[in-house]
Amino acid sequence: GHRRGDLGSRAQALSSELGDRPSEASTQQPKEIRTIWGTIVHVRDVMNTFKDFMLHFTPKHRPPASASASSAPMSDEELNEPVYPALLRRMHDSEIFQLNLDAQNLRAYPPAQGLYRQLVNYPEEVVPIMDYVLTELYLEQYPEADVDLVQSDLKVRPYNLSSTTNMRDLNPSDIDKMVSVRGMLIRSSSVIPDMERGFFRCLHCDWTTTVGIDRGVINEPQQCGNSACLQKECVELVHNRSTFADKQLSRLQETPEVIPDGQTPHTVTLVTHDELVDVAKPGDRLEVTGIYRGVPVRTNPRNRTVQAIYRTYIDVVHVRRLGRSRVQRSAAEGLDIADAVVDAQREAAGQSADGQDEATAFAPAEVAEFQRWARDPRLFSILAQSLAPSIYELDDVKRGLLLQLFGGVRKQFARAGAPRSRGDINVLLVGDPGVSKSQMLSAVHSLAPRGIYTSGKGSSAVGLTAYVTRDPDTRQLVLESGALVLSDDGVCAIDEFDKMSEATRSVLHEVMEQQTISIAKAGIITSLNARCSILAAANPVNSKWDKNLSIVENMNLPPTLVSRFDLVFIVLDTVDETMDRRLARHIVGLYTDDTTAAAQADDALPMVPTEKLTRYIAYARRYVRPIITDEAAAALVQAY
Repeated sequence: GHRRGDLGSRAQALSSELGDRPSEASTQQPKEIRTIWGTIVHVRDVMNTFKDFMLHFTPKHRPPASASASSAPMSDEELNEPVYPALLRRMHDSEIFQLNLDAQNLRAYPPAQGLYRQLVNYPEEVVPIMDYVLTELYLEQYPEADVDLVQSDLKVRPYNLSSTTNMRDLNPSDIDKMVSVRGMLIRSSSVIPDMERGFFRCLHCDWTTTVGIDRGVINEPQQCGNSACLQKECVELVHNRSTFADKQLSRLQETPEVIPDGQTPHTVTLVTHDELVDVAKPGDRLEVTGIYRGVPVRTNPRNRTVQAIYRTYIDVVHVRRLGRSRVQRSAAEGLDIADAVVDAQREAAGQSADGQDEATAFAPAEVAEFQRWARDPRLFSILAQSLAPSIYELDDVKRGLLLQLFGGVRKQFARAGAPRSRGDINVLLVGDPGVSKSQMLSAVHSLAPRGIYTSGKGSSAVGLTAYVTRDPDTRQLVLESGALVLSDDGVCAIDEFDKMSEATRSVLHEVMEQQTISIAKAGIITSLNARCSILAAANPVNSKWDKNLSIVENMNLPPTLVSRFDLVFIVLDTVDETMDRRLARHIVGLYTDDTTAAAQADDALPMVPTEKLTRYIAYARRYVRPIITDEAAAALVQAY
């Protein structure tokens, strides 16, 4: 049996035992019927139930709510066709042997409901049995497949448990159970080689042996096993004959939405193995399914005494990227195909991506709707009005921010010596207090696919770029990403821009033009990507705009910085009775019920809901690459 790093030593012992099981014909032995010690997992029952589920689960078994939510209605043949044999075919064609098992499907299949409870409570015992059944079914369907390759690679990766646990609520009672947590990845280490089997050779007589890992330790043989030699302390480790697995340590932090009032965010350590290494990068929002572990900490590495306080971490079994849209859909929506682990191979194989993934494959119906929108000549006005609809007027500002969300095209010119042009638009809002500048920033931040929201006074130069800290586990100096690096490919919103210190502001010069951050400190010399749009809001010099001063004197920002902003909006609070009356009516209307009537009376432009707008922007950023026409080029030159 193959050792899965994410399941631990008990699972390995079980899977090797399953590998040595007698064939189906001789199952009459009394020792065959056994329950795994300390659990209620009955091996034969679990195998039969899971096999039945794999062969007979159809879309019809899914709960009705989720079936109705999926876009296209299915025909009767499709509803009654088993799901997983088709998936095995796809696994065989694409040669990606990860079966992502939607746990909601297990719950929806009546005979397997007990299996779902066992999966959550005893994952170390149940998942290896599932792996074994999967391998058996695969080899039945494809007898000519390479047995060794298939056995080492076929893995079941459960996800989509019925409830996600908050990081604060992980208790000692959850240890060794399957949990699902959501958060933002803030740091990941480099890939660590983790030895699985050590290969030893005798220095005198060239006798060799391999030793497996036992509770995290590989025990070196004390003496040579050759009866003619029997020398002591003469065995050396041969590195290139030993087998290693990939391993990586990451930190997951709570997302701001779920942090209770007045608390700082919690983090949890993740350990990823094999295929899940480097699946997500810092700044991504993830839903992680894994086994919660507690390990004792040694007081001193040389002694065997351990502390009574355990260190906890999560062994990751499955990673799913979440979209940035705040509105999560129902947990069981859509039948998931073997593809929730986002990896380059799968994208090359052309399989559709997970339903809740930001970088999703868009449904054909959705794409058709987007194409229909694009043909509407009023589209720009409609989308601008749908951005932060609670903010009155400011139409030009909204259009500018909409352009920033769509972004430009990054160009690398083929001609020699031509510069690399940035495709991200930087916007600066300057104006009187109380004209909803910060509200605009919040609206853009909630729509952007990635991004960080910071404030001028509360940010330092290293907090924006990158800072050097000691890693608590390894005591090495590591580089932690700051706000601008985390919002790579997104929007970094900076409020109170004028109150920033000079040193902090000078950091932005390089980011806003070259879109990199160069660092040389503590022996770390590197250049990081920060391809983000910057949206800044500032007040004028004396907090209020002075009509007698020029624009430059009012803004009081260095010209080197202002020149890097592509759009500068000056938002003034003018005194005008009719305008103020309409504004007051709009604001009061927000608190009473007649908002729709007031909105319809003004103009009859339709509104686009926020989730749809987010999807439209994601689609445009991903697939649309506009090219300038000759007339447009002439108009640009003329205007300049």
